[in-house]
Amino acid sequence: MVRSLTCVFLWLACCMPLLAEEIDLTAAKPQNTIQDVSFEMEANNSAASLFSDPGAGCSSCGAASCGSARGCSHNNCSHSCKDYLFGIVAPTDRGFSDFISPMTNPVNFEDPRTLTEARMIYLRQKVPLAAGGGRVNVFAVQIRAALSDRLSVIATKDGFVTSSNPLIDDGWLDVNAGLKYNLYKDYSKQQILSVGATIDIPVGSTRTLQGNGDGEFHLFATGGAQLGDDWHVLSASGFRLPADTSAESQMWYWSNHIDRYLGGGFYVLAEANWYHWMKSGQVGLQGVSGGDLFNFGSRGIAGNDIVTGAIGVKYKPACRDMEIGVAWEAPLSNREDILNNRLTADWIIRY
Repeated sequence: MVRSLTCVFLWLACCMPLLAEEIDLTAAKPQNTIQDVSFEMEANNSAASLFSDPGAGCSSCGAASCGSARGCSHNNCSHSCKDYLFGIVAPTDRGFSDFISPMTNPVNFEDPRTLTEARMIYLRQKVPLAAGGGRVNVFAVQIRAALSDRLSVIATKDGFVTSSNPLIDDGWLDVNAGLKYNLYKDYSKQQILSVGATIDIPVGSTRTLQGNGDGEFHLFATGGAQLGDDWHVLSASGFRLPADTSAESQMWYWSNHIDRYLGGGFYVLAEANWYHWMKSGQVGLQGVSGGDLFNFGSRGIAGNDIVTGAIGVKYKPACRDMEIGVAWEAPLSNREDILNNRLTADWIIRY
């Protein structure tokens, strides 16, 4: 197990470039005219103050207010000055526009940014023969809505499953929702840290091995940073804590992402996930947990570890509130659970 985990992070570390110098992401200052005195005083404050509300910085449209988006003219302020939707939903924070969202562990690996978006997800997962074989397909939509520059509502699990696995039948997934709060962000250094919590509501189809237990709480922390000109890292860790520990098992995870911007809106990415089961349930299959999407509440899984790795590519058009990505994932540990391999595709539309 330790050797597998070490290999994962050595693999990621070898992809990181040697940084010759730290880039300067600070916005250009306006000309020192009498009319610009008040703006210059504001610009000398921390970058975070520019984003205390969605319209801050619009009079100048400097680099900070445009989020340094690839190919985005810093003279175009249309992104950062959008109105609130329905009077309560704020636009996406534009201060980290060069970042992309993670792909794998999609229910739990949360983007640290404050976002307003709809994320359409398709998963095609091959199940090992030891867990019945066959394939599981998931069609889902995640919703995130910023309520301020730091607080957002997130709904990260829902959707419909089709399956040829004999244990999992076609049906609906459980639904979850919660809050995410941005604790720290520095636009000049391109660093961000957030925390959050969601609750899984057991309303899914029992024939799909959903709807069990009395709900599950997910507590997490997630952060990110830009490295050099073109590299970005994200890391998230959290706990899945069921209300009924006999019907569902307890799990801790650690997910990591690194990407490099290639130009023309394209990114390459690599991700690694470590899942550790802290406590077994009292039902389900012996030794099979259900991975990141399910929670079978199985016996005999406490102490189990699974490590997965993934590679992928994303396309993010310049100055457009959109991401399109695809990633291929497979276990790096000897233990597979219900994951032999997985193809994940997503399409994100942001406001």
